[in-house]
Amino acid sequence: MRSVLIKADDVLRRRRTTPTDGRAIWSLIGLIAIYGILYGAAMGSFGGLRGSGALQIVYSAIKVPFLLQATFALSLPSFYVVNSLMGLRRDFSEAVRALMATQAGLSVILASLAPLTLFWYASMDCYSDAVLFNAMMFTIASISAQWILRDYYQPLIRRNPRHRWMLRTWLIVYAFVGIQMGWILRPFIGDPSSPVQFFREDSWGNAYMVVGRMLWRAIN
Repeated sequence: MRSVLIKADDVLRRRRTTPTDGRAIWSLIGLIAIYGILYGAAMGSFGGLRGSGALQIVYSAIKVPFLLQATFALSLPSFYVVNSLMGLRRDFSEAVRALMATQAGLSVILASLAPLTLFWYASMDCYSDAVLFNAMMFTIASISAQWILRDYYQPLIRRNPRHRWMLRTWLIVYAFVGIQMGWILRPFIGDPSSPVQFFREDSWGNAYMVVGRMLWRAIN
């Protein structure tokens, strides 16, 4: 347990040994899994611990780290192609390590917000408010993780300013994939009025079309 905390501290302090050591990749993946599970368990506890509520906790604990890793894996091929087109393929392995360290930092930040999520659940019983609150927690964690990513990317940017554009490209691609992946993997919280299920029956919809329809209804 102590080693896990030390590794998390290394990531948050942006120590250069973390992203530049190739052997650290597996430890970073472990951090994403451990801390992602912690927040996922808190996220899925809205329905309580009784009956099927405990099953939702298990489902959410599995899905949050999977969400982070799957989004990363799906975003990486296009990012590799763009790096190659920009003549930055030589630095790609270092860029991946920086991105992985940021993923680990994001998971640690999310886990640190888990007590706030539990406190919010204890203070209210509205499902839609719980969804919005968790969206806010992910937004806070994502914005905070950008500081980690910028620090890890500074050596690459100093080496070649084109990495600054690659950093922006990554953020756009990752956000685009992450929103759709989150939609596919829902529910993460679990509606007390609905049966507990790992995936919803209409999980393969398009998140952006749904949001567009919601905005259209709001306008009209």
